[in-house]
Amino acid sequence: MESALLSTPQFLPSPNREVGGVLRNCQSSFYGNLTINRSFVGRDVSNHHRGSGIVASVVGKKVKTETVIPDPDYRIPVVLLGFAGGLVYTNNILPAAPVGLLGLLLLFQTTRVRFVFDDEALEVKIGEQLQEAGENVFVGGKNRWKYSTFLNWELWWPNFPILVYFKETQTKPEGQVHFFPVIFSGKQLYDVMVERAGPSKTSGPKQS
Repeated sequence: MESALLSTPQFLPSPNREVGGVLRNCQSSFYGNLTINRSFVGRDVSNHHRGSGIVASVVGKKVKTETVIPDPDYRIPVVLLGFAGGLVYTNNILPAAPVGLLGLLLLFQTTRVRFVFDDEALEVKIGEQLQEAGENVFVGGKNRWKYSTFLNWELWWPNFPILVYFKETQTKPEGQVHFFPVIFSGKQLYDVMVERAGPSKTSGPKQS
């Protein structure tokens, strides 16, 4: 499993291979705070939203989509920590340690890592101030991928999203695969991915 969330703050690239024949495009979002700045007939208008949105501004014939930052979702770290607690309760200390550490790491990353979907790319940023995440230490380059380079994406177990997958050609011409745990709203992630990167073959969360 690859995950910038597990590498603080970058996503880990997985081996360069495509997964099965079912996968078609995947990655998600974090903090649902949408910020848009619009200029219309000389007047500036600024809006702050939560969740996902569609059109931010129209200037002449150009349409600019607003920035989407999905809400954090703490379910995965809470489940892992609860499972670790159960293992401790039954005196299974050895397996409880790695499960608990993973839960704590994901809990920490859920509070700080943000997925920012702007009008042309998905970018990983850090904290409420949306600071730059820096260069990817595993494959190099910025943690920002244009939707136009996505070959496919998939959201796994959509009723309770666990993993997101996507493959892009920006990092490598032959395609680079990325995995990361869904520590943000799976429904918001799915909606913005469909809107920006096109539909996925099998993903479709029935629950938010």
